[in-house]
Amino acid sequence: MSLNQIERAQGLRVRSTQDLAGGLFMIVLAFGAFVFTWDLPAGSLRQLGPGMLPKAFAVICAALGALLVLTSLRYHGEKLQGWSWKGIFFALGGACLFALTIRGFEFGPIRVPALGLLVAGPLLIAFSGLAADDRRIKELLIFAVAMSAGCILLFKYALGLPIPLAPWLLGI
Repeated sequence: MSLNQIERAQGLRVRSTQDLAGGLFMIVLAFGAFVFTWDLPAGSLRQLGPGMLPKAFAVICAALGALLVLTSLRYHGEKLQGWSWKGIFFALGGACLFALTIRGFEFGPIRVPALGLLVAGPLLIAFSGLAADDRRIKELLIFAVAMSAGCILLFKYALGLPIPLAPWLLGI
């Protein structure tokens, strides 16, 4: 038997369970994003609506997920292994920490003042960076300060978005 006949005889066999799981996850994520943005008008290419970007990202994410699923059937790859709960905790925890600290929140007796992008940005990057096993604290802090400075320049000044910078210090 030739190699081509063997491949045809094997049919659609999953050769990379990690790629298959990743692709399916991306498709489910895209479906969720599309469902949650269903009510937002997409607009047109001449006048973009608030739903255009999330819907476009959802379609791109689903297409890349489908490509990953097809790749898992053709090429040998990694087997699906256990989850890194530490990574999930620090990555999602960093995003939640950022959301809670950038504008502040009040929940019963708990009150966190708005810290702004000047504090919330480095806090997000430093906390999320703890997920990596090969981290170096000095490099992580330098990266956090540099990325936050870039985000401040981009979002606050270049794009003019109404993101609080440091309301506790500067009042803006």
